[in-house]
Amino acid sequence: MPHSSFCIVRGPARTYVRRGPRSLLLRPCCYRLGEGDCFCSFDPNISVHTDNPDLTPCFQNTILAWIPSIYLWAVLPFYLLYLKHYKRGYIVLSMLSRFKTILGVLLWCVCWADLFFSFHELLQSRTPPPVYFVTPLIVGITMVLATVLIQYERLRGIQSSGVLIIFWFLSVLCAVGPFRSKIIAATAQGQIKDRFRFTTFFSYFALILIELILSCFKENPPFFSPVNSDPNPCPELNSGFLSKMTFWWFTRMAILGYKRPLEDKDLWSLNKDDTSSIIVQQLHKEWDKQKDEWKHAESPPLVVWEPKGPTKEVLIRDKRQHKEPSFLKALLRTFGPYFLIGSFYKLIQDLLSFVNPQLLSILIGFIKDKDAPSWWGFLIAALMFFSAVLQTIILHQHFQYCFVTGMRLRTGIIGMIYRKSLVITNSAKRSSTVGEIVNLMSVDAQRFMDLVTFLNMLWSAPLQICLALYFLWQTLGPSVLAGVAVMILLIPLNAAIAIKTRAFQVEQMRYKDSRIKLMNEILSGIKVLKLYAWEPSFQEKVLEIRKNELRVLKKAAYLNSLSIFAWISAPFLVALTTFAVYVSVDENNILDAEKAFVSLSLFNILRFPLNMLPQVISNLAQTSVSLKRIQQFLSHDELDPNCVETKVVTPGYAITVTNGTFSWAKELKPSLKDINLLVPSGSLVAVVGHVGCGKSSLVSALLGEMEKLEGHVAVKGSVAYVPQQAWIQNATLKDNILFGQQHNEQKYQNVLEACALKTDLEVLPGGDHTEIGEKGINLSGGQRQRVSIARAVFSDADVYLLDDPLSAVDSHVAKHIFDNVIGPEGALKGKTRMLVTHGITFLPQVDHIVVLVDGKISEMGSYQELLKQNGAFAEFLRNYAPDEDIEEDELTSTADEEVLLAEDTLSNHTDLADNEPVTNEVRKQFLRQISVISSEGECPKKMSTRRRVCEKKSAEPPQPQKILTDKLIQAETSETGTVKLTVFWQYMKAVGLVTSLVICFLYACQNAAAIGANVWLSDWTNEPVINGTQRNTSMRVGVYAALGLLQGLLVLISSFILAMGGINAARTLHAALLENKFHTPQSFFDTTPTGRIINRFSKDIYVIDEVIPHTILMFLGTFFTSVSTMLVIISSTPLFAVVIIPLAIIYFFVQRFYVATSRQLKRLESVSRSPIYSHFSETITGASVIRAYGRENSFVCLSDLKVDENQKSYFPSIVSNRWLGVRIELIGNFVVLFAALFAVLGKNSLNAGLVGLSVSYALQVTMSLNWMVRMTSDLESNIVAVERVKEYSETETEAPWIIEDTRPPEDWPTQGEVEFVDYSVRYRKGMDLVLKDLSLRVKGGEKIGIVGRTGAGKSSMTLCLFRILEAVKGEIKIDGVRISEIGLHDLRSKITIIPQDPVLFSGTLKMNLDPFNKYSEDEIWKALELSHLKRFVSSKPNTLEYECSEGGENLSVGQRQLVCLARALLRKTRILVLDEATAAIDLETDDLIQMTIRTQFEDCTVLTIAHRLNTIMDYTRVLVLDKGTIAEFDTPSSLIASRGVFYGMAKDAGLA
Repeated sequence: MPHSSFCIVRGPARTYVRRGPRSLLLRPCCYRLGEGDCFCSFDPNISVHTDNPDLTPCFQNTILAWIPSIYLWAVLPFYLLYLKHYKRGYIVLSMLSRFKTILGVLLWCVCWADLFFSFHELLQSRTPPPVYFVTPLIVGITMVLATVLIQYERLRGIQSSGVLIIFWFLSVLCAVGPFRSKIIAATAQGQIKDRFRFTTFFSYFALILIELILSCFKENPPFFSPVNSDPNPCPELNSGFLSKMTFWWFTRMAILGYKRPLEDKDLWSLNKDDTSSIIVQQLHKEWDKQKDEWKHAESPPLVVWEPKGPTKEVLIRDKRQHKEPSFLKALLRTFGPYFLIGSFYKLIQDLLSFVNPQLLSILIGFIKDKDAPSWWGFLIAALMFFSAVLQTIILHQHFQYCFVTGMRLRTGIIGMIYRKSLVITNSAKRSSTVGEIVNLMSVDAQRFMDLVTFLNMLWSAPLQICLALYFLWQTLGPSVLAGVAVMILLIPLNAAIAIKTRAFQVEQMRYKDSRIKLMNEILSGIKVLKLYAWEPSFQEKVLEIRKNELRVLKKAAYLNSLSIFAWISAPFLVALTTFAVYVSVDENNILDAEKAFVSLSLFNILRFPLNMLPQVISNLAQTSVSLKRIQQFLSHDELDPNCVETKVVTPGYAITVTNGTFSWAKELKPSLKDINLLVPSGSLVAVVGHVGCGKSSLVSALLGEMEKLEGHVAVKGSVAYVPQQAWIQNATLKDNILFGQQHNEQKYQNVLEACALKTDLEVLPGGDHTEIGEKGINLSGGQRQRVSIARAVFSDADVYLLDDPLSAVDSHVAKHIFDNVIGPEGALKGKTRMLVTHGITFLPQVDHIVVLVDGKISEMGSYQELLKQNGAFAEFLRNYAPDEDIEEDELTSTADEEVLLAEDTLSNHTDLADNEPVTNEVRKQFLRQISVISSEGECPKKMSTRRRVCEKKSAEPPQPQKILTDKLIQAETSETGTVKLTVFWQYMKAVGLVTSLVICFLYACQNAAAIGANVWLSDWTNEPVINGTQRNTSMRVGVYAALGLLQGLLVLISSFILAMGGINAARTLHAALLENKFHTPQSFFDTTPTGRIINRFSKDIYVIDEVIPHTILMFLGTFFTSVSTMLVIISSTPLFAVVIIPLAIIYFFVQRFYVATSRQLKRLESVSRSPIYSHFSETITGASVIRAYGRENSFVCLSDLKVDENQKSYFPSIVSNRWLGVRIELIGNFVVLFAALFAVLGKNSLNAGLVGLSVSYALQVTMSLNWMVRMTSDLESNIVAVERVKEYSETETEAPWIIEDTRPPEDWPTQGEVEFVDYSVRYRKGMDLVLKDLSLRVKGGEKIGIVGRTGAGKSSMTLCLFRILEAVKGEIKIDGVRISEIGLHDLRSKITIIPQDPVLFSGTLKMNLDPFNKYSEDEIWKALELSHLKRFVSSKPNTLEYECSEGGENLSVGQRQLVCLARALLRKTRILVLDEATAAIDLETDDLIQMTIRTQFEDCTVLTIAHRLNTIMDYTRVLVLDKGTIAEFDTPSSLIASRGVFYGMAKDAGLA
């Protein structure tokens, strides 16, 4: 066996290893595996120092042949683990799979044929070397493994195997060398020596090549995989390995998006793992675990609430503050594992990024060595390209994992917050307003997404820094320490900037929160602001907050420009100090091209981690704030589901309360005390009492909405709840009634009948499929309330809690509903009903009456019993119930009544149905028109309705262009196509044109300085070395320093100016938007959901404030860098210009494809985002109703659906970035390849300095090219915000507030005389006239009652006085002054209205009465006294400074109404308009108000839209309107005498 094999020996003689194989000397060698120390493997003479390189046979047969096998066996255990968890069903055996398997078996045969041939040789006593046994054995076993893997993967449902593709690729790669040398050897010798092995090798090579090609194709989708009914599944799941790596599967969408703007239907559905249902469930499970652990860790002694000692409880709370359940842990456990895969990719990418600087150093060496064989250069260029491509692919895989984790995080957090908001207590809800919770969802969840992307930098940055320093040390030695010192000095600077920025951000968030909250209220109450002419005061408030917000932004911008200065200058300063120290330490230290440019490219690698690290840390800090906010919200107290017992109830009773004490929050004093209540099953109980005595609180307590401080509550069975203010969803009318129940036609029709909704359906444009707007806007108050009752009746519950539902409907309808639904003979008979009511007419028919006084039950019993007791109740009744009235009511037979009702209701609406080509449309516009004030008379003979308004916005007439559709609110449009240049132009104008030009100029200068510095460096490195030293180094260092610092300074100035410009633009744009919104006519707010306007003020303004300036800065930076790179490369290797053109064309196309698609995806994403938040705020307002009906789950599903819809457009937009990145970086990699190639080709004419300069620039270009496209796209997507804000700043405005030339005198109107002259008006163009040729004159001081049926134009008439509606023809004069000629504020501030729905703003009570601080405290107290609020206000600790919550939620509806009365008393103008403002008030308060008005406004002109006829019977005259014209106008007595329309009404009301 010894010495029988042949092998090439390392020869000292380089003579016979020069040209080709002919001169190779073959001689026996000591080649034994593992024996002796002569293991011949690699010979540099043959393989490197030659023009025709080759590898030694033993190297080919051992190391090269084993590489693929080593790889496969190393990966195997991990891969098997992965396959074990991968379940997608198996794939049916296909032709592809059969071929691959057959080839695998053939490969194994080929390898073992070699092995058996070696045994055959042994038997022939020709002893082959051991390698001939070992290699075929190893390779053969590996081939068996690969073949088995092919089948195993098929069974696990893997469609395309990355592991095997890499394996076949390595095999082919490692076989190329032997392939070449075998051919060279055969041609050199003229004959083939070892025929058998020669044949097997070529068969092997052919087979692995075919395997590689086959493995690139993907298998069919797995069989038995869960049935995918998806119309449009995401292609990622079924795409092949290569397609996944390069994101090729996205191309289809990119092309589609380029051809036409993408739409919803083009989006792929989400992968199952990305859907809300799965993610939130996992996260919830982990969070529950955390809460359980925390509970076990801390179980403090329980403290029962004692009226006198809540202090103990506070102590416990403080103790608990220290350690809370950690939401962070829950997030880590849920999303950590997936994220770690991304981290693994990042690690590989970090290591690869150091390959190119080393190759650069070899390349520069190659250029210097004029004798080096040229294939070296080509190999280096190829390796550079290959390493760059590999880096690109791996980096984008890492990003994909990070972004998907971020997306899942957001889904999870939104889902958790939504679920939590359904169960938090009222006190918790008070501590965070809707606006703040929505912010948690939008802003804080977004923070998490942003952080996750770069979270890996926390470990990757230090790793990169260490590696870079190691290589730098090798290049420059200890001088590097000088550079390191500079870096270390910069870290605290960056950290300080980061900390400060974070502080500013928190402060700014605070301002932003309060600004949005205020805007939300302003938009909800905009009508009231207009009627009172209060806009300036509120505009002032918003601008004040905005001023502070911008002040903070400005400070942050100063800091930001500093940090950018640090970012640009850091690498330069480090390089400068290092080079300066290096050349000055020792004269013999020569700065040559290799050292300078390799160091520079290492410094450039350093730049990213050095700057990202502080940024990530500051991001981390911000996110920790968000985390705290979210965790705090998720840790809020939840409503105790068991505080109301539902299973065990005292037999015979449906509701029992014993010793109940309830408050709205643990720390507030109880609102209900010592409640003892037994309600027998099936009985009807009425709850009565004054305003604010706790009637609604009692209902809430039974629903479990209040804190039960002591006592026991039980409610048997399911509950239906009708709140005092009807809560209507933005859905069809039918969905609102069904509310998730199974549809049952018969039952449904009965319910509609009972609730008197049939007639309304006939006139709604889409019947019961009419879409109801946000907060039930296109229904009148009465209709809303009836829908709310219908929902309750349909739910068929056991217990009905009705919180004063009848006060919002007309008395006639109220009677119908009482008889047909609530009363003893109604649809609910036999059910337990608890009715809170102000109407005394129904009390005789109820089983029990509960009288509440100040949160205690003062008396209980039946009607007769209470009358006998002669207590408070009897007193109350005597005052308000004329006996004959009651008797008469009981006499009317129900049958007659129904007929009457039906006829009346129909006749009532005929005026709308006749002579109308487009009945529906007009009917719909009449339905609620703009007036909040229109009455709801379902019966013309009855007085117009009592209506409590539950929404803050008035009705919503549809947009005129959509005739005959039932969509009320227009879907938000998203612009399509390219962003118009005008938008950029508008933004530039907002920034300032001069400023814009200056910025661009400064950027150009800054890049010129940077190029100058590097060209100077390249020149320096080429300076000849004389006696081992370079001359005038100090001059070199000086100029280099000057150029570099100049660049830094220019950066500082330009970013500074840009920031200032950005803030100016933000100020101008917001001010214009705000100004316009305050001047916009009311009709706009009626057709536009608040959410949409708020979106402009929050999201879009945020983009203009913070995102756009930053994007522009990045864009300019990358644009100029890319341009300067190309210039440098072209100037050093002019040939490069040839390549630049095709590359630029490809670049341009990729960029256009990407920008078109990505921009549209972003638009779709932002449009699908609003519904999440509007649905969310709708849920919060209706939480108690949702809980009462037990519909939490379906609402959660709905929210999940909306989030998924949003993520459906977000996911492709992430992928589009990856898709772009891979392609653009490929172009960048080609730039590197060609820069290196042309340097190799022009080797003889180039000096090392120039090559170093051009290639080190090329290495940087990838990044800037990529960011440039990304920034172009970001800029295009974000500039849309300017477009949207602009759009809403240019909507049409109402007349000017003040017209200087025609201002009326200060004391106008002195008489209060109102005259209508031929007055006609319509709501909007293209609609019918609401008032037709109205002429009438009201003398000063007259009291006029206005009556008429729905749609008669009563409310329109009052709106015209305030010019909320403008005249079509004719005019109104007040004291002879034409109101159309004076400013709106001059007019509105001189007339006072008490509107129908009382609107309060959050702020002090004083601010709500007198926002302009016009009146003294005494005057305010006087007004409060007259409006019967003095007792209430003075009982509060901070009296006038009492804080009203959002919408005045902490006052009862009656108290809010009294506040509006107080406003009117304060203003005390000559004309008072009263709009049936008595709906929400009990009779007593009502009388007080009427009395106050009669005494206080004795000499004023009062116009009342009458609600109960008895209030206007003593008025001077009564105006009866019909279809927009005057039917009758005379004193009440003469009208009754003339037996006309009015007489009929009075008769119905029992007044005639």
